[in-house]
Amino acid sequence: MSAANATQSRRTAPPGGPRKPPQSNAEQLSADERLARGKRARAEVPRSSHAVWEPPANRTSPVDLLERQAKTRVPELVPIRHGRMLVSPFTYYRGAALPKASDLATTPSSGLHAQICGDAHLSNFGVFGSPERHLFFDVNDFDETAPGPWEWDMKRLAASLEIAGRDNGCSEKERKRIVRRAVRSYREMMREFAHMSMLEVWYAHLDMDELLPRFHSSLDRKQTPGVWKAIAKARAHDSVQAFAKLAEVVNGECRILHQPPLIMPVEELVEGVDPEVVLEAMDTIIGSYRDTLRPDRRRLLEQYRLVHLARKVVGVGSVGTQAWILLLLDDQGLPLFLQVKEAEASVLEEFTSECEFSNHGQRVVAGQRLMQAASDIFLGWERFVWQGDERDYYFRQLRDWKGSADIGGMTQAGIELWGRMCGWTLARAHARSGDRIAIASYLGKSDAFDRAIAEFSVAYADQNERDYQALNEAVTSGRLKAETGL
Repeated sequence: MSAANATQSRRTAPPGGPRKPPQSNAEQLSADERLARGKRARAEVPRSSHAVWEPPANRTSPVDLLERQAKTRVPELVPIRHGRMLVSPFTYYRGAALPKASDLATTPSSGLHAQICGDAHLSNFGVFGSPERHLFFDVNDFDETAPGPWEWDMKRLAASLEIAGRDNGCSEKERKRIVRRAVRSYREMMREFAHMSMLEVWYAHLDMDELLPRFHSSLDRKQTPGVWKAIAKARAHDSVQAFAKLAEVVNGECRILHQPPLIMPVEELVEGVDPEVVLEAMDTIIGSYRDTLRPDRRRLLEQYRLVHLARKVVGVGSVGTQAWILLLLDDQGLPLFLQVKEAEASVLEEFTSECEFSNHGQRVVAGQRLMQAASDIFLGWERFVWQGDERDYYFRQLRDWKGSADIGGMTQAGIELWGRMCGWTLARAHARSGDRIAIASYLGKSDAFDRAIAEFSVAYADQNERDYQALNEAVTSGRLKAETGL
C-alpha cells in the first residue's frame, strides 16, 4: 500500500455526530393542508415569475467558476474538460453545472424542496437495466444530487432542450413546443402522483419492455430514430461488451488497454509502481466498499477477483475528477467492470444547505437510490487516499444495459419525445422525496408554469451562448488551456 500511496480511510461522522436529515416537505400534514400550502406558495411566488432571467449585476463570471473547480482536479485533464465544453453551446452547458447552480440560486423559488438531480440536462437521462432485468428510462447521473428547489431541475432540463434544439436546427416554434411539452409532462404527471398512494408512486417507472405505453403514439422509428437507437443499443452494453472495447489478454493475463490520456492503467500512470501492491491495496478498499452493499450483493461480489485497474476519463463536467475502472473476473473467467468515481461536494451545497453525509460518495448513492426507480446492484461508496489526497468515491457497474441518446443526431420529434420522458421521470423522482401534493397544487391545471419556463429557457439559452463565447475567449487569450478531439 505504501508503494502506491493508496490507503483506506475510515468513514467518520462529522463533529457533533451525524447531521439530522432534512424533514420531508409533507411533514405529516393533511392532504388539504398540503393543497393549501401549494396555493400559498403560488400566491407568494407566482408561476409567471419563473419566466424571468436577468443576470444580477454581481454575477460571478462562469470562467472564474470553472477556474475554481479546476483547482481540485487532475491538472493534466482540465484542458480536456475545456475542450469538450467548447464543442458546442450544448456541450458547454453540460459541463457548466456550477455556473448554472450559481445562476439558479438567484431565480424565484416556491420554497417547496425535494431531492433533486442538480444537473438534470438531457444527456443525464437514459436507459439502463434494473436488477430484475427490465430496461428502464431514468435519470442516470447523480454527482450533484442534493435536497433543493424542485424548480431548479426543471429549469436545467428545459434550458437544455432549448439549447439542444438550437444546436440541431429546430425552429423557434419547434423549440417552444419541445420545452412546453416537457414541462407539461412534468406538471400533469405530478398531478397524477398527487392522487396516488405513496407505494404507487414508489413503484412507478418507465419500462422500455412495455414500449412506454404513455408515449407509444410518439415512438416512431422514422420520426424518432435516436430514441430507438438508444433503446436498441442498451442491452448490448454490458461487461462482456466493455471487455472487447477496453481490455485485452496479454501473456494469458487480462489487462485494460493503454489509451492515453483517456485510459491509463495504473502501472503507466505512476512510475515505478508495483501493480501487485496496488491490487492488494485496492482489494482492501473493495472489502470496505462491500460493506455498503446489501448482504446478498456482498456475497455476489465476493465471487469475483480483481485483476487490473486504470484511470478513465469520463463525461464532460466530470473530466478532471478521479475516475477509475476496475476489471474483475468470476470463476469462469468472465468479466465485471466496476467504475469508481470521485464524489466532490455538490455544486448545489454552496446555495442550499450543508450535506447531511460525512462522505460525498454516500451522498451520491443515497440520492440516486431515492430518485431512481431501481438502482445498480453494485452501487456503494468508500473513501481512500491516492497519492497523498484523501477523496470520496462511489462505485457502480461501468456498463449494465446502459444507453443514452445521441442528442446531436436527434430529430425535432426525437428531442420532444426525449424531453417528455425526462419531464415524466423528474416528476416521479421529485414525488418520491418532496411534497407531491403541494407541488401539484402550486403547478395547477393551467399551462401558466409551462409558458413561464419556456420563456426562461429562451433567455437562459441566450445567456449560455454568451458564456460559451466567454470560454472561447478565455482559451483564445491563453487564460485557459483546451485540448480538442479527446
